[in-house]
Amino acid sequence: MNIAVFASGHGSNFQAILKAIDSGSFPARVVLVISNNVEAGALQIARAREIRALHISQKMFSSDDAYAKALMTALKERHTEYIALAGFLKKVPTLVVRQWRNRIVNIHPALLPSFGGAGMFGHHVHEAVIASGVKFSGATVHFVDEEYDRGLILLQKTVPVTKDDTPDTLAAKVLKIEHEIYPMALKAIAEQRVTIDGNKAWIT
Repeated sequence: MNIAVFASGHGSNFQAILKAIDSGSFPARVVLVISNNVEAGALQIARAREIRALHISQKMFSSDDAYAKALMTALKERHTEYIALAGFLKKVPTLVVRQWRNRIVNIHPALLPSFGGAGMFGHHVHEAVIASGVKFSGATVHFVDEEYDRGLILLQKTVPVTKDDTPDTLAAKVLKIEHEIYPMALKAIAEQRVTIDGNKAWIT
């Protein structure tokens, strides 16, 4: 399975995916890494591994359509079968979502459908979770559609939220399980153990 990774930051989930592939956990390879951030650690990791790494930002193009077409060209050139968003802070263009329908997955640092949507990323999520007073948070792997964090949920895992948690401590707990469940979900996809039926998705 050829995977393209979209990332905006350090690339820790990208590293977790590479580690799982290197261990022989599932039959896949990362063929492309795209970032909107020219200084993203994910790009550096990719180049060190001799994986095609591209800086493609919406700001580089005169129109949204031109941006989407540039992404699609890069994806098709590398024969991309699935796209894994790993800390990608931009909305995936509709043209790309439609072309790779049910073949784009994302990892979100909360238990969707709660604490999702526009602006809910990074510490914003953990601050909102703590402020809400809920007893549990976690991570969610979901398919990507045209709306932020609204696609079909594939896999979730919880962590407790304690009274002394800060956004930093909660982020650390959630990131740990992100690194567990994202490769797990991609493994299920690569092994064709994912079923999508209407408004539900599950692993068999």
